[in-house]
Amino acid sequence: MTTSEAAAVGEPAVVVHYRLHADFAGPGWLRRIAGPGAGLELDAAGLRVRFGPWLVETPLSNLAGAEATGPYNALRVLGVRLSLADRGLTFGTTTAGGVCLRFREPVRGVDPWGLVRHPGLTVTVSEPDLVAEAINRIVAGS
Repeated sequence: MTTSEAAAVGEPAVVVHYRLHADFAGPGWLRRIAGPGAGLELDAAGLRVRFGPWLVETPLSNLAGAEATGPYNALRVLGVRLSLADRGLTFGTTTAGGVCLRFREPVRGVDPWGLVRHPGLTVTVSEPDLVAEAINRIVAGS
């Protein structure tokens, strides 16, 4: 479907001109625990964030925004964390900072059955400002 065809049927026309891969930040031993495929990928197919066995993926149309955040408290960010307050999910490797992603519709992430859905995901990637800027450009263009 071309951009003009998408606009004609009321779908958002979003174009991603490059593929963005952001590695997790922090100490090497903690990044190794996250696994060799860990990181955030953003391209025309959507958003994928892998941390060890956990995977969050969603189409571009489900992105609602992002902002660079931090620094964080170590007790609230390291590892895989579920917020009991809002069901937000964190994939964390450093207290220095990361990016908070918001979704239009909550996504699967922490449990393999998809019973718990997450309205947001905090990821401690090494380029949080770049990731937030790219996602906000996509949201603004949709």
